[in-house]
Amino acid sequence: MKAVILGAGAMGHVLRDMINETEGIECLGMIEPLNGEKPGDIAEDADVVIDFSNPENLAMMADFAEKRKTAFVIATTGFSPEQVHVIEEMSKKAPVVYAANFSLGITVMLKVAADLSKALGDSFDIEIIEKHHNKKLDSPSGTAKMLARAVNHDEKYEQVYGREGNCKRGNEIGIHAIRGGTIAGGHTVLFAGQDEVLELTHMVNSKKVFAAGAIKAARFACEKEAGLYDMNDVLNLRKNSSAV
Repeated sequence: MKAVILGAGAMGHVLRDMINETEGIECLGMIEPLNGEKPGDIAEDADVVIDFSNPENLAMMADFAEKRKTAFVIATTGFSPEQVHVIEEMSKKAPVVYAANFSLGITVMLKVAADLSKALGDSFDIEIIEKHHNKKLDSPSGTAKMLARAVNHDEKYEQVYGREGNCKRGNEIGIHAIRGGTIAGGHTVLFAGQDEVLELTHMVNSKKVFAAGAIKAARFACEKEAGLYDMNDVLNLRKNSSAV
């Protein structure tokens, strides 16, 4: 399997190093759009493009998918609803695995959080706290939004982003973002009931977690027909998943 990495930031370098250590996958090159580079600049045909870059590069990816029908793994976050629609259109031309988080643990956490919400939601308050490094641009994280959708499956809760002032808690889910230092990533879903608290937490100690998931998703995408997939499909959780 031959891969092109889109985005030469910290995550792109971690992914390249892991690909170089992994059998059965070869990195043809790492493209940095900020330098005017495009996936088409790689002369050799790629089986998959793995994107850890910026939402601004979506048009470039859509054009490449239209021309080459190459599989895509899209790990960038912060897309607008209109851009998500573009990704959906891309998937009609090529296989696309799109997720806000490629951690295998987070994928399972989404299902567990959804099940806990169904069991406890009527009598427990739900809060989501996410932590990331000080260079992360979008807030709250795409993963926090995924968790919010998982626990708010029937959309009966209002979503409140942080709190300030004097206001009584309503029928809501609070979502809170922390930015600081070099935190690779952390997410907690807190269920607070009468005299008891249950916390579901996932912490990342290295960006290698996301690289490993992206490689697994790339192998999956290269074996599929055109279509839109996520990590539930990659881990074969779709049939029994109540998360997304």
